[in-house]
Amino acid sequence: MPTYEYHCFKCKKNFSIYVSVEEHKKHPHPKCPKCKDSSVKQLFKSISVITSKKS
Repeated sequence: MPTYEYHCFKCKKNFSIYVSVEEHKKHPHPKCPKCKDSSVKQLFKSISVITSKKS
């Protein structure tokens, strides 16, 4: 399952949520687990991928 990172504007905390892609499409703005507010913004993080074949 993908990890989605968010920032809460009310309490200024970052948090992660592990949900399926389908569930994320249904509810793209979850509530903050700390303050329960829904004014959150999704953060975009970089990832690295290692493959066995030469790219």
